[in-house]
Amino acid sequence: MSGNGPRVVLGRSGVEVSPVGLGASFGIGAREMEQAFERGINYFYWGSVRTDQFGEGMSAIAQRDRDGMVVVIQTYAREPAKLRTALESGLARLPGIDHADFLLLGAWDEPPPEAIMEAAVGCKEAGLARHLMVSCHRRPTFQKHAANPHIDAMMVRYNAAQDGAARDVFPHLPEPAPGLVAYTATRWGDLMNAELTPEGERTPSAVDCYRFALSSPHVDMCLAGPANGAQLQAALEALEAPAMGEDELAWMRRVGVAVRPNAKKRMAAMAELYKDGIPYE
Repeated sequence: MSGNGPRVVLGRSGVEVSPVGLGASFGIGAREMEQAFERGINYFYWGSVRTDQFGEGMSAIAQRDRDGMVVVIQTYAREPAKLRTALESGLARLPGIDHADFLLLGAWDEPPPEAIMEAAVGCKEAGLARHLMVSCHRRPTFQKHAANPHIDAMMVRYNAAQDGAARDVFPHLPEPAPGLVAYTATRWGDLMNAELTPEGERTPSAVDCYRFALSSPHVDMCLAGPANGAQLQAALEALEAPAMGEDELAWMRRVGVAVRPNAKKRMAAMAELYKDGIPYE
């Protein structure tokens, strides 16, 4: 059974999740994942880059307590016929897991076409997924996603260097709102880079970055991507860490302002890398 860690309800999905979840793209092993589960983390994101060891960890946890874990499988499929195939392909790499708790429709900067939504709902009707989630990089579109009754949760970039969601997304959500999962909390490590920290300011830790995201009353949970045991420990510490007070939030925002130009450079580099489109399944 999973540990008695804290739980929050992921918006209108009604699903109970740990305040911090783990992503598959970075490198922790199966045993570390089981330890994280024992400590209370129950949200596992089988996302864009899928390591074998993360998949092994998910399957090992499922053998112990499938009902106690939340499995998220992402697809970038842009053709309705390929969406179910992509989901089934993701599940095929996870022995013992026959459905996703969330099917994540990745990188929809405009609402998905009706045919895509019909295919996604069809996956639910077939028992392959229980809920639908969407990610997006264009903040004004989140209001449209939130208005879709089939979308139960959304992934939004939110950190101290890129906090525009607090202005462009959070105040414009309906009630009941979809669950909100924040990602890139450390701004790919930039917020923890002492060389980018303003003179006279303390350099944030990963725990500080997670706490910043979770201090927003609109954010239900924060996604972490630990590459080793030490980084996983930071995610575990953030599970039960208190929300930041105004002084800490102001400090994080000052650091974020200094980091922001570097964040823009990273985004420009990513745009160039994917100028021909996202490498969809």
